[in-house]
Amino acid sequence: MRIAVRFNDDAAIVSLSGKFLAGSDGPYLRQKVKDLMDAGIKKLAVDFAEVPYIDSTGLGFLAGARVTVQNAGARIILANMNPHVRKILDDVSLTQFFVIADSEAAALTLLNQPASPEEGNAAPAKREAKAKKRAGAATEA
Repeated sequence: MRIAVRFNDDAAIVSLSGKFLAGSDGPYLRQKVKDLMDAGIKKLAVDFAEVPYIDSTGLGFLAGARVTVQNAGARIILANMNPHVRKILDDVSLTQFFVIADSEAAALTLLNQPASPEEGNAAPAKREAKAKKRAGAATEA
C-alpha cells in the first residue's frame, strides 16, 4: 500500500493506494494519524479512491484512527470509498461510526462546515435519537 499525505488549507488528506492488508500498513498509518493529531491538525480526510480491498488490519486502523482523532478533538471523514470496501464496512457495522463522502472535494466541504451533533459519536447519538423517539411514542399512546 502506498500512503501520501498532503494538505488543503487546514485539512490533512491521507490518500491510500493499493490493497489494505495485514503487515506494516496498519501500524504505519496509525502513527501517521497520531503525528497529524500531535501537530494540531483538526480536520482529516482519508481518501480510499485507490483502495480496492480492505481486510481486518484496515478495519482495525479505521477504528483506531477514529478514536485517536476523536480524542484529539478533531474530525475524520472517509472519501471515495468503492462499493466493495463500503460493503465490508457495512458488513461489520463500522459505517455508522464515520461520515463518508462521495469525493475528496465533498469531504473537504464537510470538514469546513460545523460538525453535526452525531458526527463525533455517531452510534450513541443515533441510539439516543431512537430512545427519544420511542419515549415520545410511548407518552403519546
